[in-house]
Amino acid sequence: MSEKTQGQINVTSIASHTNIENHEVDLAALNSNPLSIGEVGTTLTNAQKDIVLHRLHFDVLNSFEKLPPQVTFIFEKIEEISIPESIEILKKAIKEHENDVNIIDDDLNLWKALVAYHGPEREDYDDIDATTVEQSSGITKKLGSVFHINKKQESTKEKSGQFVHTVKPVSSNDKSSDDETNDIHEHKIDYYKITDWSLQVRLEAVIIAYWSPYPQVRAVTDPFDDPTIPVETIRVYLISLVWVGLGAVINQFFSERFPSITLGMSVVQVFLYPSGKFLEWLLPKKKLKLWKFSIDLNPGPYNYKEQMLATITCGVSSGTSYVSTNILMQKLFYGNTWVDWGYQILLTLSTQYMGFALCGILRRFAVYPVKAMWPQFLPTLKLNKALLTPEKKQTINGWKISGYNLFFITSAISFVYFWVPNYLFAALSQFNWMTWIAPENKNLAIATGSFGGLGVNPIPSFDFNIIGTAGFYYPFYSTLINYIGMLVSLLVVVAVYFSNMYWTSYIPINSNYLYTNKGERYKVSAVVNEQSLFDQAKYDEYGPPFYSAGNLVNYGSFFAIYPFHFVYEVGTNFTTMYDGFKSLFEGLRNWKKSSYEGFDDPHSTMMRAYKEIPEWWYLAILVFSLVCAILCVKVYPAETPVWGIFFALAINFVFLIPLTSIAARTGFSFGLNVLVELIVGYAIPGNGLALAFIKALGYNIDGQANNFINDLKQGHYAKIPPRSMFRTQILSVLVTAFIQLGILNYQITGIKDYCDPLNKQKFICAGTTTFFNASVLWGVIGPKRVFDGLYPVLKYCFLIGFLAGLLCIAIKKYAPRKWTKYFEPAIFLAAFFSWAPGNLSYSTGGLYLGYAFMHHVRRKYEAWFGRYSYLLGSGIDSGISFAAIIMFFAVQYKEVDIDWWGNNVPFEGWDYALRVKGARYNATLHAPDGYFGPRIGHYP
Repeated sequence: MSEKTQGQINVTSIASHTNIENHEVDLAALNSNPLSIGEVGTTLTNAQKDIVLHRLHFDVLNSFEKLPPQVTFIFEKIEEISIPESIEILKKAIKEHENDVNIIDDDLNLWKALVAYHGPEREDYDDIDATTVEQSSGITKKLGSVFHINKKQESTKEKSGQFVHTVKPVSSNDKSSDDETNDIHEHKIDYYKITDWSLQVRLEAVIIAYWSPYPQVRAVTDPFDDPTIPVETIRVYLISLVWVGLGAVINQFFSERFPSITLGMSVVQVFLYPSGKFLEWLLPKKKLKLWKFSIDLNPGPYNYKEQMLATITCGVSSGTSYVSTNILMQKLFYGNTWVDWGYQILLTLSTQYMGFALCGILRRFAVYPVKAMWPQFLPTLKLNKALLTPEKKQTINGWKISGYNLFFITSAISFVYFWVPNYLFAALSQFNWMTWIAPENKNLAIATGSFGGLGVNPIPSFDFNIIGTAGFYYPFYSTLINYIGMLVSLLVVVAVYFSNMYWTSYIPINSNYLYTNKGERYKVSAVVNEQSLFDQAKYDEYGPPFYSAGNLVNYGSFFAIYPFHFVYEVGTNFTTMYDGFKSLFEGLRNWKKSSYEGFDDPHSTMMRAYKEIPEWWYLAILVFSLVCAILCVKVYPAETPVWGIFFALAINFVFLIPLTSIAARTGFSFGLNVLVELIVGYAIPGNGLALAFIKALGYNIDGQANNFINDLKQGHYAKIPPRSMFRTQILSVLVTAFIQLGILNYQITGIKDYCDPLNKQKFICAGTTTFFNASVLWGVIGPKRVFDGLYPVLKYCFLIGFLAGLLCIAIKKYAPRKWTKYFEPAIFLAAFFSWAPGNLSYSTGGLYLGYAFMHHVRRKYEAWFGRYSYLLGSGIDSGISFAAIIMFFAVQYKEVDIDWWGNNVPFEGWDYALRVKGARYNATLHAPDGYFGPRIGHYP
């Protein structure tokens, strides 16, 4: 532990990197009295310091007179760690990360080379005792001794049986000003060649044992922690509640827009920062006594941990509750007038809190393991560091701008630019330029259209709301595999459509609506009774519903991915999953034992400084949520049996680990909604309401659990006390639920043509429409009729998925590793359900972006990537969110339109019309007897 005492920084060397004290520092001391390059690493030569700085990307600093605390810390640990311990750390890392898709090959190969090295330096350490450390300078010390780095002392002397080493500045290696030049960094370093084995083996071990093996994680975290920093303050609660409320309002309001707009966390973070600083200035510096608790109203400067806790708290409102779709569907589509506030609150709280309760189960294999990286949430940490952590001036590939300034400049540019494709020149947004050549050519619109077509377009958009910013965050292999899957699934959709398989040529190719056997929109009211249950007589008269080609491929891929993913994850990650289940049952059996037991990575080690969340806390939340769900089906006519609630909980226990494991390492995830609706459709036939209710539980338990796990991982990286997160998240869920339900009820009656597919403001309710259609086909009509009569091919998708899982296990196991390291077939298969209403145009721009930043820049310019890439994406997201909100209320809510060619051309012709009409064949003209499908009197 480092602490500043009377002008001196004491650095304590502990015997093992797994001890908490060896990771803790007094951050105020390090920041107030920074060391220069000459005052650290005194046992290292200038050339060795150069290697360390280059490896950590701190060689880009404009001045080495005042080093960042991360540099000081790493140099200290390099001098403390032993060669034998370093070798053991590297051996363990090689074993753990051998097939890790997020580890750079160059890093893994370097670790192997360092362990296998047999040069003269290695021979000197082969017989060394593990309790002795021999530094390259010849200084020997026993582990457990204390080195005091004292700038005022001029001699080395022994004090109380410990060595006190004098640090003498190395003037030739110390930049005193931005203009001063010296001998450091004048030559290009090829770090992946072993030039100084004893240094490099210690440096790599320190990076792994004290920081992270992933450069993405090192870019957003610190290798140390200061547990004395105030976190759960009154300031956090005040600003969080304000922004949770605003986020809930905005995100619910735009949730049914396509593409949707959210008040992203990047925007919220930007406003949380000045809000916290304002309260730092406003609140009095005094303490309040409440019972036996003392509350400090203003505990010093607003800090990074407060910002992170406030961000995590607000993250609960960053997305809408899945059951808001249930409520909208029941009120607007089914017309259930009994869906009052009581039902809505009970349903929302039951699903949200049930997902929250499962976090206790997921922690051991989705938060604590090093491989559980959750790449999609690293930008949140990066932005908060840019906002609150002081930065030293750097020059990276010619860029001198600070991360703070880059974010705000990018946000401003994004804000201004968003108005161009989304208001002034709409053609740039859905850039369906190929259809302009012949707007009345239906086949051209089908192939290249952005609205109702397949989106085969090399330049589909200039709008980042369409392109997305995932290319700044997600691993490129994930983006590429998904895009290849989209291309293959495109061919499948085309084959199904143009072969008229299952009458799909009588329906628009990529619509997510259900259609009658005459090609018209299907009305569920025509086949249900007053209780919204299936009516056989009405069905015999009206006929069955039908899917488009895109929707058919979508559902087929869903049926295939469940057996595939379960088999594949068990076959390829059995050890990880076994350890997860074993840890889970051990935790339940020995509930008093630390949940961190068995995890010795640096971040888990540092988190041991904070009180853990008892298992019974999560159990209490689970019981509460079950009670709410049971009240829903007992007090209200939800037509749902109580056993369905426990079924939804049970099926999540089966799939929770395999689903979460892939999401944690790749950022890709999918829910259990389709599997649940299939099983419930068989178990409770003719009941769309029961299907929708149990489906919401089945999906949202897992989906919401993953959301909360993401938050816990962010807190894990930022060293936020778990109990603080628990309390703030519980409160946030409660506040968000009431606000979002209020907005939802207003939207149903307050927005003109809400959920109409041609809504001018893009409130087409794509998600709710899909949800409703599923309740009709799989709930009201039932899977028996679907599999036996309408679409028998779908039932074979389960077998196809199972066999494909076995095949891919064999490929992963026996094919050359260079071909299988990035082999993630679940991502490929998941691309098949990107259709109806999505298409290729929503993925092409993201592929270009991902290649540029997550492949080329990340590999060639790692320092630039670590400093700027996430901030660019966050800045773009921030500008979009802010601009979209202002634009809607300023010029779109009251339809202040600009009528000119650039705003009209994308909506003219067949592409836009294909959303709801424009099939290849007209059923009335081309189908036998004027309708397609099974004959009247022989409906399945």
